[in-house]
Amino acid sequence: MTATKERRSRLSDEDVTRVLALIRDSDSVELKLTIPETEHSSTVAALRIDPLDAQVRQVFFFDTPDLALYEQGVVVRARRVQKKGDDSVVKLRPVVPAQLPSGVRRLPEFGVEVDAMPGGFVCSGSLKGKPKADVRATVMGGERTQKLFSKEQRAFYGEHAPEGLALDDLSVLGPIFVLKLKFAPTDFDRRLVAEMWLYPDGSRILELSTKCPPAEAFQAAAETRAFLAGQGVDLDGEQETKTRKALDFFSERLRAIAQPQ
Repeated sequence: MTATKERRSRLSDEDVTRVLALIRDSDSVELKLTIPETEHSSTVAALRIDPLDAQVRQVFFFDTPDLALYEQGVVVRARRVQKKGDDSVVKLRPVVPAQLPSGVRRLPEFGVEVDAMPGGFVCSGSLKGKPKADVRATVMGGERTQKLFSKEQRAFYGEHAPEGLALDDLSVLGPIFVLKLKFAPTDFDRRLVAEMWLYPDGSRILELSTKCPPAEAFQAAAETRAFLAGQGVDLDGEQETKTRKALDFFSERLRAIAQPQ
């Protein structure tokens, strides 16, 4: 899925075959659904979501103004998480799990996940880390970006980023404020996650998701869809990707600043 919005609501037979192969070799599956902005309030009410229980997060992406990294399938992110501290990730997508180097695959910080939403899916490989440097101080002080990433993350980045584009060459795209809440709905056996991404232009994305082992993916998808439909949640709205929308917003701002007046 490379577009910000996805209109299809069903996978083709060919897509189902592809996603089955990816799921078989992945570590986990995350089922996602973005809710139309006009339906945010009704969805929160239907699921009895209490926003005061949400965890606050601040997300920074790193890329070039023309999104050279993203266009090559690389996502670099650092994050501040309320009461949990900072983390960082270098993500590659799409990936074919069976084709990943065994050395990377064995790293305990590396995981392969299939993200599936109505009409689309993507398999990604993520190398996570705990920065030794403070994310806020590094970004606000204009310090070297590479300080936020481990030796393994820097090596993984170097293998997949465009040639000659170092971590310290990247621009900061962000921050985005996020509210995240894990909850257990009444009469449903799976835990759900609600994420509200708040963009600087006032727009919002509300995403509902649930994770499951690969072997349970299709059962979990059917059960979750049935539960949400029973609560009156809109399952057929346009699907938006949180990361792409954030990158588009901030890259456009960077390009505008760079243009001569």
